Formats: sequence, C-alpha cells, structure tokens
Amino acid sequence: MEKKFDVVALGEILIDFTFKEKTADGRNLFEENPGGAPANCVATLSKLGGKGAFIGMTGRDSFGEDLRNVLEELKVSTAGLRTTKAQHTTLAFVRLDENGERHFSFCRNPGADTQFSVEDLNREILENARILHIGSLSLTDEPSKSAEEEAVRIVKNAGGLISYDPNYRANLWGGREDALAIIKGMIPQADILKLSEEEFELLYGKGRTKEDVADEILSGGTSLVLVTLGSEGVFYAFKNDSAAMDCGTVKAKKTKVVDTTGAGDSFNGGLLYRLTRKGSPLNFSRESLEDDLSFANTVAAICVSRRGAIPALPTLEKVVSFNPD
Repeated sequence: MEKKFDVVALGEILIDFTFKEKTADGRNLFEENPGGAPANCVATLSKLGGKGAFIGMTGRDSFGEDLRNVLEELKVSTAGLRTTKAQHTTLAFVRLDENGERHFSFCRNPGADTQFSVEDLNREILENARILHIGSLSLTDEPSKSAEEEAVRIVKNAGGLISYDPNYRANLWGGREDALAIIKGMIPQADILKLSEEEFELLYGKGRTKEDVADEILSGGTSLVLVTLGSEGVFYAFKNDSAAMDCGTVKAKKTKVVDTTGAGDSFNGGLLYRLTRKGSPLNFSRESLEDDLSFANTVAAICVSRRGAIPALPTLEKVVSFNPD
C-alpha cells in the first residue's frame, strides 16, 4: 500500500528562546524560534520537498499557535497536533558559547508535550507513514512515553520504518537512574539509529569503538547506525548483501558556525528526505549511502550557519547549489 507521508515525526515541539545579544546595560535578549527535535526533522524534510506530518501537543496559548502556523507554512500536516489547556507550551532557553554550542534551560515541569497520550494518537496518520521519526525526550514522562511506544507498534504493524534519534538532556530526567536504560530500550525497535558522539559515549562508554558498538546494534535488528561527529562528519555502519558490516566516515561540509541548534535534526531530515526518494529506503550500498550522507551533511552545514533551527532550514535549491567556504 502506498503511504501518504514520507515521514511522520512524533514528540516534543517547543519554543527555543535563543540568545541574541546584550542590551546596553548588560541584559540578555532572546529571540523566539520554533523548535523541538522531531519537529525540526520533519520541517527539514518538508522544506526540501518531502511529505511530512507532525504528531504531538502544545499548550492552548500563543506559543502553540505560533508553532502550528510555522508547520503549516512549511506544508507539514498538523492533523495530529493536539492542544491542552492544562499545561503551557514547552519553552527552552538556549545559551550559545563562543563555538556556537548550546546550553539549555527548560520550562517543562511538565510541559504540554509530555501530556500527549495514547488516546491523542492519530492512527490514520501513523498507518500512512513510510518512516516514523522519534526521539527520547517523550520517554521522560507519562503519558507521552506510552504514546510513543504505541505509535511505534502501530507504524511497524502497518509496514512502516522507525527512525530514532536519542536526545539526552540530564535536567529533563531529574537524575533518574533508569534514564539510560529507557533510552537504550527503544534502540531494538529502530531501523535507523542516529547518535551524536556525546550520546554514543553516554550510552556505551568511552572505551568501546564505534565499529564494535555498531556491529552489536546491527545484530539486534537495526539496519543503519549513524554517529554524528560535529565538524568531523558522520560515522555510518550497515550490513551489506553478504551480511558483513560495512562502515566508514563521510566528512562534514566546511561552514562558518553561528548556531548549532537543530544541526542533528536537520541532518536527520536531509537523510530521511533522500532515503524516501527510493522505493527501498533500507537497500544500501556504500556509494549511494555516502552520497545521501553528504547531502545530509550539507543540509546541516547550511542550518548551523544561520540562527535558530526551523528558521535556518534550507530549500532543496540551496542544498544543491551549496559551495563551502
């Protein structure tokens, strides 16, 4: 059955207040930007020309209205986006250091995104997803944890694929000892797994190689393992036709970094866009996959050269014509 959506993203959607400048008397000024990792990913896909939908929850407030409007302007379906009067839209204040790296403070105790329940799921949208993209921040609280787990079951039963990008934020887990176990527990459900280097070390330790861990994950049923390496590019691993692991690294694109917010999410969106141009997204060869990863690296490079996440996303034309400095 032909699917209506290339990618359906489920999870947190929020407002990023990104530091912009200091006032004359030294006070911080923050710029309001739409964000949330799953929302950033599907927004990227849609900006490039793919068909996307978002499932999640905002507060019934002006921030929630702004987020819905942004998605709809990008032609992302919001039929699965719910609102609640009980909680405000989740907010994140993002401070950037001299290298453009982010430091977060969240207003989420709880936020509206955590109140999304199994009953809120739009099953028709999920059954029409070629790929469901999820993160791990919905796993911090109920009822959103159960909703994400049920969404995965619905998509897999309907023949769709799962893309998983664990995104650890210590202050959102409140020091819980079960956090890493819960995050890792979703990995066997994933067809595509993307980790940052920081998250790789957090989940598997600094003593293990990427090749060793990737082989273990692939043996558990995942088809593609990715570890983004910042300015060094991305490590990839998959099982080839001989059932042996094929792996390598694709270099990042050179660019002037302004804001790394949304870097990994735009990478995900770019990669999923390329994979869903194919009849069999998980039918990899080294050459074709490296070409797809190079495309995704270009999307991310353009994103980090601008402020914000969704506002910084490029069109397909910008990606194709990109010339590194």
